[in-house]
Amino acid sequence: MKFLVGLILTIGCIFGGYVLSHGHMAALWQPFELMIIGGGAFGAFIIANPKTVIMNVFKGVMGLFKSSPYNKTMYMDLLTLMFRLFSKARKEGLMALEADIDEPAESEIFQAFPKIVKNHHVSEFISDYLRLMVGGNMNAFELENLMDVELDTHHHESSESSAALQSMADALPGFGIVAAVMGVVITMGYISEPPEVLGGHIAAALVGTFLGILLAYGFAGPMAKAMEYKSVDEAKFLECTKVCIMATLNGYTPQVAVEFGRKAIYGHIRPSFFELEEHIKSSK
Repeated sequence: MKFLVGLILTIGCIFGGYVLSHGHMAALWQPFELMIIGGGAFGAFIIANPKTVIMNVFKGVMGLFKSSPYNKTMYMDLLTLMFRLFSKARKEGLMALEADIDEPAESEIFQAFPKIVKNHHVSEFISDYLRLMVGGNMNAFELENLMDVELDTHHHESSESSAALQSMADALPGFGIVAAVMGVVITMGYISEPPEVLGGHIAAALVGTFLGILLAYGFAGPMAKAMEYKSVDEAKFLECTKVCIMATLNGYTPQVAVEFGRKAIYGHIRPSFFELEEHIKSSK
């Protein structure tokens, strides 16, 4: 919803202001200029990026129409899940978690939190590191280093899409200048025509510069930044998971381990101690 509101405001204010200033929308309709700018930028985008990044950019742009899933409720579900897993391990031993982590979708504990099960990055992260803990062959230092490597790799991979879109945004004003220069070249062929004819061609050329800047700073750039924030949200969620696992590996009780995780959450969505306690009690 926020993304859609932003689009409407951008389009409405720019073109609305132009019309209210007695501008004619027909003068801005230059399909060939749009083809030069959009087609050129998209072609360069395809040249610069591998297929996986291209597909992820399209998925990321479509995902901007949805709000981030990593809200307060999602974090409370995560911490409650971790509490229940850690409590079971403390009472019955780590080996008791083997069935839960091998088949999270079939686990009674995981099934209570369907949003986390559907998020394969998170559910796999939890299962993989609890499985290593069950194996008992790694110390806390080694496990934390491995987590950091995975988190860095995941963040780099998820940030590639926003970086690729930002690169295209940076190039769009340049393609706008290309379109404008080509328009001027065409205009020079009409140098002997009356001023009103020349004015129309010059205006068409200037629209190229306008479109390049508008597409860059009004659409592609902000979308790249929004995708970057979504990537950061996911990275923070995984980091919170890591903090909980490391706390329990270092011998803290389930209550203290999830408190460590709660402290890793951004302040504006962090549940209070009592909110989390109530959520854990209500989920039993």
